[in-house]
Amino acid sequence: MSEADHEIEPALSEVDADEDEDEARRGAAAWTYLAPLITFILIIGAWYFISYVRMDAVRRRTALPAPHTVFEDGLLVWEDRKGLKPILEALLVTSRVALIGLGISIAIGVILAIVMNTAKWAERSIFPYAVIIQVTPILALVPLIRNWYGFGIPARVVVCVLIAIFPVITNTLFGLQSAKEGHHDLFTLHHASWLTRLWRLEMPGAMPAFLTGMRIAAGGSVIGAVVGDFFFRQGEIGLGRLIDNYQKDTRIPELFTATIVACLFGIAIFLIVGWISNRTLKHWHESARNYT
Repeated sequence: MSEADHEIEPALSEVDADEDEDEARRGAAAWTYLAPLITFILIIGAWYFISYVRMDAVRRRTALPAPHTVFEDGLLVWEDRKGLKPILEALLVTSRVALIGLGISIAIGVILAIVMNTAKWAERSIFPYAVIIQVTPILALVPLIRNWYGFGIPARVVVCVLIAIFPVITNTLFGLQSAKEGHHDLFTLHHASWLTRLWRLEMPGAMPAFLTGMRIAAGGSVIGAVVGDFFFRQGEIGLGRLIDNYQKDTRIPELFTATIVACLFGIAIFLIVGWISNRTLKHWHESARNYT
């Protein structure tokens, strides 16, 4: 075998390895999209099976209508008091409450985390009450919220904040406290001020945990907005109140449609908040740049 052949063989091996790697990458990318699609098909199949095999006609109409019935009676109908139109109108109300509650939760949660990070006594003084808010059932607080804020939108926002604020507090506090001791010593050596230490050391290190807490709070804000609709029924109709009305009137296809819309809204706000936080804060930390 000539010297040229010895040089060509390694090059061909490298080309084959690159082609195999590209093929494996394409296969993994295809499976990334196929797996959720297959899962969705299995869920729809199980839905049809339960609706038509496990239930009679009466229960199918009043408990679990088939997917195509939900699609026809819930999504394809567009009337003032029936079908998709009132559901989307209620979605606008719920989305406004959820976004306001999320914004307030992030602002208050970050401020409380920074205060608790300044001294151990502050953390011992504030954190137990944050835990109390988290573990107390919202139903137990409804009478107090009703007395203070009435039955309208402000009361729903309060419920939203109570549900969404805890992950912001805990994740941000954990991130602020995760800076290495050696880095703190370096800032102490240079006589850095408290604000400089916070802005240049603790905040960049807290970004991954903060982003995680904000995404969790985004989902919690949607839950809070829908739950608030159930308890406080004055003012504009949101998804929670609409779902309750559909259940009382036995309008099951529209009940399923409203529930699906609420789920899709929760997923959408979760993804949007993650995307915005990634684009806004990617210069702070490498993990934020890698978030997709």
